[in-house]
Amino acid sequence: MEAKNSVEGLKQVIGVRGLATTIINGTIGAGIYVLPAIVSIQMGAAGILSYLFCGAMLVAIMLCYAEIGSRVSTSGGSYVYVETAFGPFAGFIINWLYFFGWGILGSAALMNIVADSLSVLIPAFSDPLMRALLYLILLGTMAWVNVRGAKQSVRFLGFITVIKVIPLLGIIIFGFSYVKINNLHWQHLPPVSTLGETVLVLFFAFAGFETSLGASGEIKNPKRTIVRGILLGGVIVFLFYILLQTISQGVLGTQISQFKDAPLAAVAENIVGPVGATVVLMAAMVSCLGNVSGDVLATPRLLFAGAKDGLFPKFLSKVHVRFATPYLAVITYAALIFLFSVSGGFKTLAILASGALLLVYMAVILAMIKLRTKKETAIEKTFRVPGGLLIPFIAIAAITWLLGHLSKKEILSTVIFTAIICVIYFFMKMFKKKKLMPEVADTILSVEE
Repeated sequence: MEAKNSVEGLKQVIGVRGLATTIINGTIGAGIYVLPAIVSIQMGAAGILSYLFCGAMLVAIMLCYAEIGSRVSTSGGSYVYVETAFGPFAGFIINWLYFFGWGILGSAALMNIVADSLSVLIPAFSDPLMRALLYLILLGTMAWVNVRGAKQSVRFLGFITVIKVIPLLGIIIFGFSYVKINNLHWQHLPPVSTLGETVLVLFFAFAGFETSLGASGEIKNPKRTIVRGILLGGVIVFLFYILLQTISQGVLGTQISQFKDAPLAAVAENIVGPVGATVVLMAAMVSCLGNVSGDVLATPRLLFAGAKDGLFPKFLSKVHVRFATPYLAVITYAALIFLFSVSGGFKTLAILASGALLLVYMAVILAMIKLRTKKETAIEKTFRVPGGLLIPFIAIAAITWLLGHLSKKEILSTVIFTAIICVIYFFMKMFKKKKLMPEVADTILSVEE
């Protein structure tokens, strides 16, 4: 059957299985290779509670995304949802928060996992100078490949899902026989503050499902597909993560703190020896590089489009004469990732990225609540989260509680960044008005003549 076209003229070809697959691919990333140790160090065997809380919160957020995604079927994801409900100013802020807070900081956090994993094999990469050199070479290579053309990047990304999922499946399948029940025994319940701090870091691994909704205009029957695709993908991701945490804790126990840079590699070494550890470390690095490479491929194109529309500096819209690529956008984006990669470790960057994304989620949930007031026709009947406003309010409460665990420095940084975005928006608006006035005057004069 021939695919239908959306109102934007795009072919609607993505079904439930396709959407769920992209969510799994986008969510199961490199963070899970190091997070089991971070969770266990902070909460011990009770770390499973942080996964349950994070999973429940994500379900509430996903349901809100499912409702607004079934109602707003144009491409753009979080940005277009917020803009539809609250206008271009709110959409502008969310776009910048997502691009900078989740894109740049998230990729910088993943680059730190690459260095941490490599330092297990080659201790010299624990040195800050060596790490900076590694970042420069890897990001420089990614930028160079993308300046020359996207074809090579697309080919590389095609192998990433298989490479990162197979070792994780192997740990889940073969790891249970190595689990020691005593290692899963809870000594005591952790303080609520510790739970909040742990969930804030863990949230980094669970987030990312919303990226797949950027292609909303190409999803078949979005009112049905988005709901089922989100829930199916979310359930599979949750099962993956909770099984990996249980096996890591069960195999390593209190010794997990000795392997904080690569806990899953340590589990693999227990199962099949040093070869297993090396395979998992390599998979973690490839997974990270795949995620960052995909980001360096896609996000500069958004910068390029935004620069053409006046949302970003004009120089980012320049196209390479020979390769016909947005080369300055690619180089600028890779340079920003490099700067933040050398400025902080994984945990710090993951918390900052999670904080920015939580604000994006909050805005989308508020947009969903506002759009509920718009009446639907019988033909336009869309998915509605059951229980009235209970689930959206639960999601808002959970997000507010997590944001409360940001440090004063992190909160201040977010506030300052948001204020700068607002200034940029109003400056650009004033500049456009001044630019438009002479054009309007010339038009009036020509009409009068």
